[in-house]
Amino acid sequence: MSGMARSKSGRVARFLQLSERMQCRLFLILGLWLALALPGVAQDQDPTGINPLPEVPLSQLSDPGNSVLGQAALAVRPNDWKHAETPHFILHFFRNFVAAQAAVELEYYYQTVSSELHQDTSTWERKSHVYIFENQADWQVFQKSAQLDPWTGGIHSEGNLFIVRDPAYKFEGRSLGHETAHLVLYRFFGAAIPLWLNEWYAENSSIRFYAGLERQRGYNMRPHSAVITASNYIPIASLTSMATYPDDVVQVSIFYQESEKLVAFLRAQSTEGFVTFMDALSHGSRLDTALWKGFGARFATVDDLDREFADYAQRKYQPLAGN
Repeated sequence: MSGMARSKSGRVARFLQLSERMQCRLFLILGLWLALALPGVAQDQDPTGINPLPEVPLSQLSDPGNSVLGQAALAVRPNDWKHAETPHFILHFFRNFVAAQAAVELEYYYQTVSSELHQDTSTWERKSHVYIFENQADWQVFQKSAQLDPWTGGIHSEGNLFIVRDPAYKFEGRSLGHETAHLVLYRFFGAAIPLWLNEWYAENSSIRFYAGLERQRGYNMRPHSAVITASNYIPIASLTSMATYPDDVVQVSIFYQESEKLVAFLRAQSTEGFVTFMDALSHGSRLDTALWKGFGARFATVDDLDREFADYAQRKYQPLAGN
């Protein structure tokens, strides 16, 4: 092994140690949330074992919210919605125990993603609205009125979340973490982040942080993702030129899978570089310029990145630096 390789290996090892300590601290915070729920709430236990949220009339919320999608959501069974606030969110829901569980996860994901991206959450004054549906029938009514794609299982829009949570399940997969990542990116990098990068990061972070949640529940779960075959592989130049989602459902799946692995690959080079790369793209840099700002001469051209990443994309998930 060359001196340069040993130096790089040492940096990666030190980063992994720091990353592990950061995640341990965050998981301890999560444990406290799970045990105590939110400060100031009543002590009556709900069916999930988490204390209920203090409900607030819509007119008394710190921000009632008046987005077009928010109004469309509240128009579904309008007399049944309830409302509450947490440190960073305003929740609209039908049953309290569903919202209380979601609130624990929302705050955890929000703090985790913000910390990883080195963003100061205190600089954002307004809270995000979260609209929690409990069944597919209501969600489909909302989908139709909001003109959403039929495969949409949750959506982030202008700093607000619209999700479906089945009351029968305490933890419901990666969807909430994925959408919360979109929200944090929107807050701190704005709406100019390209679609492909937005989905890259949201998918990758949801895989990693949901695995952490599952480990807290006692499961031996590690991050994993799909293997991209040579026939399905989308060259980076084509992937990053997509301004909208593919029309074909199968291609949508490939788009998500490959983009997630590209984030894992780039973050493995340098987490600081990745944040710089993301910031550059959000401010209008071309892909090759953003790569240079974030990673210097590591990738001289987009083609160089493509050749190296194509091999990684076709291998099983490997926990690299920061994963």
